[in-house]
Amino acid sequence: MNRHAQTVVLLLTGGALLHAGSTDLYLRYVKAGLQPLLIGAGVVLIAAAVATLWYERRATRSRQEDGAPAPERNEAHAPDHTAEPDRAPETDRTPAPDHAPGPDRHAPHPDRHAHREPRVAWLLVLPLLALVLVAPPAAGSYTAMRTGSALQEQPWGYPKLPADGPLKLSVADYAGRAVYDKGRALAGRQIKVAGFLALDGHGAPYLVRMALNCCAADAQPVKIGLTGELPPVLQPDSWIEVTGTYTPKRTKDPVNGTAVPYLSVASTRPVKAPQDPYDEAWNG
Repeated sequence: MNRHAQTVVLLLTGGALLHAGSTDLYLRYVKAGLQPLLIGAGVVLIAAAVATLWYERRATRSRQEDGAPAPERNEAHAPDHTAEPDRAPETDRTPAPDHAPGPDRHAPHPDRHAHREPRVAWLLVLPLLALVLVAPPAAGSYTAMRTGSALQEQPWGYPKLPADGPLKLSVADYAGRAVYDKGRALAGRQIKVAGFLALDGHGAPYLVRMALNCCAADAQPVKIGLTGELPPVLQPDSWIEVTGTYTPKRTKDPVNGTAVPYLSVASTRPVKAPQDPYDEAWNG
């Protein structure tokens, strides 16, 4: 692509990053802590586009100023080609070679224009337009049931829980305490956990949150099996808050063999999907 096309692509890319970073759109791609870096990258790309355009215009102006007009022909001193030139003696003539070197037909002509870049290169702009115009959905139940659970390493410890009242925990917090702490701090307590529903191949329900290390491409699910009083109709990818109690029941994730704990459900209620659909990755 030429310089002007490169400038357009850089400008669109930087604008798309700024648009995503200044709205909630970036949460569909990266975790919240990367927002300043995303905005910074957008500013740098826009600055690079402006610098490229300025450099190209300056180079074009410099070429135009350096180009001098062709000198006029001085007729007074021009040689007269009408008169027949003196012939050299026959002995001084050098026979022309049979194959005199001529112009190289394969050499590039100075006036020949460079080939145009293929127009298909402009298809690079389509992903940028899609980034601005279409917000992709967050990874959901389809990805969750085909990816191994992120609950793989035992943490060093857990923060102390309130002494009374219901416990409002994240999916990762409940799963970690149920598996590695054997539910010691959860037994006999009312527990509230929110996430989206996912069903395995046999229709068994799970409460899931996707965890990120960096971006949506490395998202992994943290799963809790559900048992007890469940709604008669379970819709995958719908967000619910379940209220229940700890149960020692557990199973193994069929994808990577990680332990998946269960929660005994007493009641459920639908909730709105959170602004940030992803959790921080389980880091042990």
